[in-house]
Amino acid sequence: MGKQVWRAVVAGGAAAVFTAVATVPAGAVEGGASFSRVQVNGGKPVVIGTSKEVAIPASFRVTTTREWKWGPLVYLYRKNADDKLWHDIGSSDCPLRTGPCDIQETLYFDPSLSLLRNSEAGAWKVAGEVYFKDGSKDVDATGLTVHVKRNSRLTVDAAPEPVAKGKTLTVTGKVTRANWETRKYASYGGRHVSLQFKPAGATSYTTVKKVYANSSGTLKTTVKASKTGTWRWAYYGNTTTGASTSSGDHVVVK
Repeated sequence: MGKQVWRAVVAGGAAAVFTAVATVPAGAVEGGASFSRVQVNGGKPVVIGTSKEVAIPASFRVTTTREWKWGPLVYLYRKNADDKLWHDIGSSDCPLRTGPCDIQETLYFDPSLSLLRNSEAGAWKVAGEVYFKDGSKDVDATGLTVHVKRNSRLTVDAAPEPVAKGKTLTVTGKVTRANWETRKYASYGGRHVSLQFKPAGATSYTTVKKVYANSSGTLKTTVKASKTGTWRWAYYGNTTTGASTSSGDHVVVK
């Protein structure tokens, strides 16, 4: 599987759309191909940070009635086929140029290239595309929706350490979210975040209380120390932001 040369055109430092296709996906617009069994990232959201390339698996079956030359592939779009989300594509080839073929594809998102805009977080549709040897093409909507989200991060600190049993333990932290345009994490205020605890020897966390971050993304609450264990924050995300959990802070209760 190799990356196809299918990059965005960039103007004025802002992310621009792909320009190879100008047809609105509407289901067998031009004819000659149909896409089925489409899956992207196993139905999970695509969560992207500020620097690390994210490789998202996709798969589909394409059935063609004419011999194709380039593609087939699936991609993410919003209003029309020109309104595509920037990414590279790696795709397996198919030995048959007509009839049914199962394709494995990878969508590569690289935020370090500064081509993602924060406004692009949210719901995207999936379209299939194939170019035929006679120079024509087919662009079909697949009916699938994929949510693309900005990554979030949490920190945690529980003090004092150690703490006497029955005394007050103060747990703080901060919520930040990836800014794709600056390639940095910024404060994400007003989030509703769960404080969770895992007793020593246990294998899972339990939510103790929920706290709203202030306008700067800072979290702070107090609990009564009762047993030794590990504290963490958990944020469940929203339509534009991915879920995250902090690392754990282990506190000994004496």
